[in-house]
Amino acid sequence: MSDAGRPNLLESRGGRRLLFAALYFSEGAPIGFVWLALPTLLRERGVDVADIGEMSSLLVLPWALKFLWAPLIDTLRSRAWGFRAWIVAAQLMMGLTLLPLLNADVFDDIDLLRWILILHAICAATQDVSVDALCIASAPEDERGVLNGWMQAGMLVGRAIFGGVALMLVRYIGLDNVVLLMIAAIWMTTLLVVARTRESEPGAADVVGERVQGFRASLAAAMARPATWFGLLFAATAAAGFEAIGAFFGPCLTDAGVSKESIGRFHLGPVISLTLIGSLVGGWASDRIGKRRFVAAAIVGLVVSGGLVALAAPTIDDGATPFYVALGLLYFVIGLFTASSYALLMDMTDPRLGGTQFSAFMGATNLCESWAVFAGGVLAARWGYAAMFAGMSCVSLVGLPILLGMRDRGSVSANRD
Repeated sequence: MSDAGRPNLLESRGGRRLLFAALYFSEGAPIGFVWLALPTLLRERGVDVADIGEMSSLLVLPWALKFLWAPLIDTLRSRAWGFRAWIVAAQLMMGLTLLPLLNADVFDDIDLLRWILILHAICAATQDVSVDALCIASAPEDERGVLNGWMQAGMLVGRAIFGGVALMLVRYIGLDNVVLLMIAAIWMTTLLVVARTRESEPGAADVVGERVQGFRASLAAAMARPATWFGLLFAATAAAGFEAIGAFFGPCLTDAGVSKESIGRFHLGPVISLTLIGSLVGGWASDRIGKRRFVAAAIVGLVVSGGLVALAAPTIDDGATPFYVALGLLYFVIGLFTASSYALLMDMTDPRLGGTQFSAFMGATNLCESWAVFAGGVLAARWGYAAMFAGMSCVSLVGLPILLGMRDRGSVSANRD
């Protein structure tokens, strides 16, 4: 049945915001459950902490390596099978790979659970590549900041509901019903894609061979541009300060005697809400002020707010309120930085490489998280939390000169300053 007469969300600003926020919500829901709620549930069942840590680390790999199969999403497309079809297929598989969690025996077999969740992570990473590629292909450049704000908002709400709220819901409605709600959330957005989106991109009817040749030429051109490599370097370094603080502010508070309930409430409330608000504000402002200029200001904000966290850390024994206030400011600025920097990287991405090039940028952000958390742990053990927070925040300053190298007016688009 033709969908030509149905409203197309991709054709209006409001429709695009609704669509991409919903898609990122369906992406964030299982991330919240698998990476935040599930470790707690497994520990309650007596699963060894080392096994939980090993599984969690393995589940990051598909997200870090998704650029390896992203070329398939960029090239294996036709008029009948575009980004829309990739999203639908990936989300159907995301739900199907979660169905085994309805069998309680799965949680007692950590090896089987690990493989089920790795398969789910591959499907989810594929969905993420497809959604980002569709956004790059369909959204005007001057709207990408706002869209990234809405996408991050959808992600954060999904993570909050199925990462934090889910732990409370399990007590009242049971784990099976929480899993079913999560699958329903994923598949409801799939229906939205099927019923209310249509792609209309030039060249969609090209044969695969021609598309592959064009992809190779575009990839070679992107790799020959210094700005591409500066973009990768930026993604791998600029967020180092807040990645380290985010990983260790919980242990810092715990070592100071703050209860896990208090830390949990801060995670669920201020962290989510302030990051969400910051994302919406940052996306909106970067479209108007200029993405590169706004990102530079956000980096300075990260360093200043990270420094305030470092200054407040030694005072926790006298009361955690100043530390919480500084963290709240930091997470607001994280929202500003995330939405604006992701939009800038989208602008640097050739639409013909929408899945591949942007996935490489996002893979570099995963690399940043990995090395920053490792370095933060080493520094905290040797010099203490406050020194680590201050030192890692200053590392983010390297993003400022790298931004200059990311100017690339002669390639994909005349990116605004």
